[in-house]
Amino acid sequence: MKTLKIVLLGLTGLALFVVVVGFALPANFKVERSIEINAPMIRIYPLVYDPKAWARWSVWYRRDPAIKTTYSGAPAGVGAKWAWESASQGNGSMEMTRADFDKLIAYKLVLDDFGSAMDGRFEFALQGGTAKVTWITEGAVGNNPLMRYFALVMDRMIGPDFEAGLKNLKEIAEKP
Repeated sequence: MKTLKIVLLGLTGLALFVVVVGFALPANFKVERSIEINAPMIRIYPLVYDPKAWARWSVWYRRDPAIKTTYSGAPAGVGAKWAWESASQGNGSMEMTRADFDKLIAYKLVLDDFGSAMDGRFEFALQGGTAKVTWITEGAVGNNPLMRYFALVMDRMIGPDFEAGLKNLKEIAEKP
């Protein structure tokens, strides 16, 4: 009985430690990746501006070719909306909120599985015949101390997908 009491006390202490440390972790996260694309903006911008074009380069569409996507709102740019259902990639929706040709495309992303919304954007910086494309997503996980651990690893979770997506975008935009 004494051993059980010690084990329970130890587990309670560990749980309390995890919660206390969780409150000390940041509630916000930011994931950012960039790539240089040797193509004019007229070849890059439409691939991001048009939600239907995301299926050509997004890593999530490549992982699940059977992903079910529905489009609504504007056909492209501000007000363009799309939602998806995927057994392997989860469910969610996106809406373009801002579009400035050759400068920026911003969006609101909702991931149903996590019950969270994030703000994202693509920033474009022209450098001669090259464009630096930066993909950024930012969000907050709230006051739940356990979700703050999630914010801590968000860059490692999403960053590789951003890198792969940007690589695919580069490959398509640079094709003659």
